[in-house]
Amino acid sequence: MPGATALRSRIEEVFAADGVLSRAAPYTPRQGQLDMATAIGETITTGGVLVVEAGTGVGKTFAYLVPALLSGERVLLSTATKTLQDQLFGRDLPGLLQALGLPLRTALLKGRASYLCLHRMERARWDVDLGDRAALLALASVEQWSRTTHSGDLAELPDLDERSPLIPLVTSTRDNCLGAQCPQFRNCHVNLARREALAADVVVVNHHLVFADLAVRESGVAELLPTVRIAIFDEAHQLNEIGVQFLGLQLGTGQLLDFARDTLAAGLQQARGLVDWQHVVARLEHATRELRLLAGQRGANTARINWTGAAPDGLPEAEWRDALQSVCDSLRHAAEALAMVSELSPDFVRLHERALVWMERSQGFLAAGDAGAVRWLDVGGAQLRLMASPLDIADAVQARLLGTGEAAAAKSWVFTSATLGDDAQLRWFTESCGLVGARTLRVDSPFDYATQAALYVPDDIARPADPGHSAQVAAFAAQAVQRLRGRTMVLTTTLRALRTIGDALKSHFEASGGIEVLVQGQWPKRRLMARFRQGNADGQPGCVLVASASFWEGVDIPGDALQLVIIDKLPFPPPNDPLVEARAQRAESQGKKPFMDYFVPEAAVALKQGAGRLIRRESDRGVLVVCDTRLTKMGYGRRLRAALPPMKLLTTQAEFQQSLDALRGPDEEALPTRPSTTAALWP
Repeated sequence: MPGATALRSRIEEVFAADGVLSRAAPYTPRQGQLDMATAIGETITTGGVLVVEAGTGVGKTFAYLVPALLSGERVLLSTATKTLQDQLFGRDLPGLLQALGLPLRTALLKGRASYLCLHRMERARWDVDLGDRAALLALASVEQWSRTTHSGDLAELPDLDERSPLIPLVTSTRDNCLGAQCPQFRNCHVNLARREALAADVVVVNHHLVFADLAVRESGVAELLPTVRIAIFDEAHQLNEIGVQFLGLQLGTGQLLDFARDTLAAGLQQARGLVDWQHVVARLEHATRELRLLAGQRGANTARINWTGAAPDGLPEAEWRDALQSVCDSLRHAAEALAMVSELSPDFVRLHERALVWMERSQGFLAAGDAGAVRWLDVGGAQLRLMASPLDIADAVQARLLGTGEAAAAKSWVFTSATLGDDAQLRWFTESCGLVGARTLRVDSPFDYATQAALYVPDDIARPADPGHSAQVAAFAAQAVQRLRGRTMVLTTTLRALRTIGDALKSHFEASGGIEVLVQGQWPKRRLMARFRQGNADGQPGCVLVASASFWEGVDIPGDALQLVIIDKLPFPPPNDPLVEARAQRAESQGKKPFMDYFVPEAAVALKQGAGRLIRRESDRGVLVVCDTRLTKMGYGRRLRAALPPMKLLTTQAEFQQSLDALRGPDEEALPTRPSTTAALWP
């Protein structure tokens, strides 16, 4: 590795006005990008932990890639989603390596569910309903592709819906993988990806895989981490929430029913007549469904139910324990049946191991919970998950990720994102991730927000607690969308608001045909984004997209396709969520004020993420609307506004309308106004 001075000099040369980047492609030097790259270079040289908040437009990807690649050290790059992972591996890394002239070997490593399992594909025809022509055609397409793919990465199949029920049938999990006993072990795509990762100079992974492997000490990232000296986590603001999913325990009815299906398929194929497989599986399926039905007595089809006592809130203790014990007993019965035939096939050996794991886990949920964890039921549709997790990942990061000793101290760790807190020390991130002593750096966005963007808070919309709030947001959005001819994203904080606003806008625009209303869930996310980016090009009507959850971040729509972002209300964490409630109680026990020290920082980070969808390039212009008067009328609203980029504040409805008119092209006119299906807010 070059010395500190030499590395800094090379970094400065790359980012210079006449440097490598400017010669490879159109490039504008940014001081913030150079500052970030220099700080990362220093951390690479000295070792330690650096936390960097880099505003939108800084160019943080190249800011961390350049010093990492120039160091000559082995590098692990982790990002939040598989989509960003593919972008980093397929676009950013190859282009930069070519520009730098570095012959480094790169590898992409994802979780098992991203790769085709050849063994399970061969068995899939036993599981696919022969009467379902669509499923058979999809399986045939996968089989044809399997003969030509090198990686086995299902991302190579753009026509395969990520929600397809076929995917679990042709991929493996840690639970059903046969390992070295698999007849396809030599050709396994997961093992091939891991071997390539261990041989590469730069490996691109994702946060889910990092924590999944660390939690169970499975080969993959856990095997890779000791061999790298530089680890960089992009989109690091998601680390805590992703990590707690894997560092606790969970038992899901979907997992149990998958196990039952796999047991029946293997039993009928390879040991028919030796065991009454129908009875074994029927007993487990009945116990599993009874447990789900019991949880449904709470009346919630989609909810998190707190679980602080012997049984979840609102459920009779005796009935709950009996139902959970019945699941445990049916798993024990299945384990005994599988043990009888385990010598016939490695499938039965693995199924037996799975039965024991689920039995042990169900017994664990029958016992009292750990003092340092929180338990809850996650109820969604036909599925039920029993959850137990730590409140944050601080201890796990220190013990399992960073490690101790001289070797650990010599490593370099970089955590970066556009949003890591609303204070100079970035405590929102560093405290939950166990990085309190880390060096921190904040790099502001180079965008001229005062010129490019404006903020408007309507003062005539009901308070969020009012039952009519979502309807009024929908009416407001309808009028704004008509004036702007689409180009609008409505971000909601709840799925209920998503449905209410989406339905109202569809009803409003279905007759006119001038606007296409897109609602999260109607299509796969990739298809929704493709249509929204198209906008009114090629004779298409303009678009408004109503979305929640994952659309608050990681959505990049530069240019005129998106010029208005409407947020229905301030994104405070739901106070009745078990994890949120436990964290608030912990803050109070530490002498803090839960609202100001927990809820407000959480809302500030989420609000900043949502607002970040608006301005993505130096030429972008737009308006952010927050339909929540608490942002301007409550004392904590000043803190939330300070977390937002320094946009111009619009104070009247007339100013807002003028801003929309200014965003339209010179030859465009607003769509004709028609009566709204909800109470109109504009004259």
